[in-house]
Amino acid sequence: MIPFKPAFGLSNAHIQTLVSRFIRRKPLFEPIRERLELPDGDFVDLAWSEAPTANTSKPIFILFHGLEGSFDSPYANGLMHAFAKEGWLAVMMHFRGCSGEPNRLPRAYHSGETEDARFFIEHLTQRFPRQVKVAVGVSLGGNMLVNYLAKYTENTLLNAASVVSAPLDLLACSQRINRGFSKVYQSYLLSSLKENAVAKLPLVQKVLPLTEREVNEIDSMFDFDDVITSRLHGFEDAHHYYQTCSGLPMLKRIRIPTDIIHAQDDPFMTEAVIPTTPLPEHVKYHLLPKGGHVGFVSGHLFKPTFWLEEALPENFSHYLKEEACNAQSAINGKIATT
Repeated sequence: MIPFKPAFGLSNAHIQTLVSRFIRRKPLFEPIRERLELPDGDFVDLAWSEAPTANTSKPIFILFHGLEGSFDSPYANGLMHAFAKEGWLAVMMHFRGCSGEPNRLPRAYHSGETEDARFFIEHLTQRFPRQVKVAVGVSLGGNMLVNYLAKYTENTLLNAASVVSAPLDLLACSQRINRGFSKVYQSYLLSSLKENAVAKLPLVQKVLPLTEREVNEIDSMFDFDDVITSRLHGFEDAHHYYQTCSGLPMLKRIRIPTDIIHAQDDPFMTEAVIPTTPLPEHVKYHLLPKGGHVGFVSGHLFKPTFWLEEALPENFSHYLKEEACNAQSAINGKIATT
């Protein structure tokens, strides 16, 4: 993997975490949007780098975003744009309720919710059965992807994966984000979560006895997960949710080539996310000294670049060569039979 060196003057963890929102205020491109209807009557919205046509020969890059993220998140449209430039067909699945339109059912998404991802990837496989498919999960989406890879061990329908800044120990991360300057990030995320919960309250109240006042009184991620996330999705409480869905113990079950990337100075994480037991040979763990949370801003002060947008496409580049060889073999086969 390409080495990461933080931009001079931008090495502080919080600057690394926040600066992308100031550098990239608008998405790099306008995506092709598509709605995927789910078996339970709900939906997820997809964002494509280009119109997905059945005859495309491009390999597929799949992205899963973080908590309250969307295509507009700088890392999301940045990664999709970077992969598209290298010859991939890029697609991101918005988690339920994250595309700008509330979902229909009294439920949302969480760090261990893999069923929607499975339905989405099966849908892609039906549309593009022969193409190579790789997936990247960022933050919450990374923890979800680890759970997915562990659950569907023998049939992931993916060729490889990368996991970036994932809260692999959910309890430790919920405690970390409730300390010091990290409370700023917690406040930002909670504001969005609570706003969405209040907007859907009449629907939520069909399954949870919850008042608007109770939602507004929530003042930590742990409390939100304890009062809403866990109970809305069949867990007893936040501790049960965290214990069931933390990705760290799942890493040993992964059976496809997977890279796990953390920054040691990530203000959302503690050392609890770092694996302490041997990992499978095909699971590579990268602990970088700097980078913040989904930051990894390199280059220099006046011309910063985003390392993930260089390193991840490069890491998967051999699949492009594999696709080209497969396409040429198919052409040669057709010529031989005529």
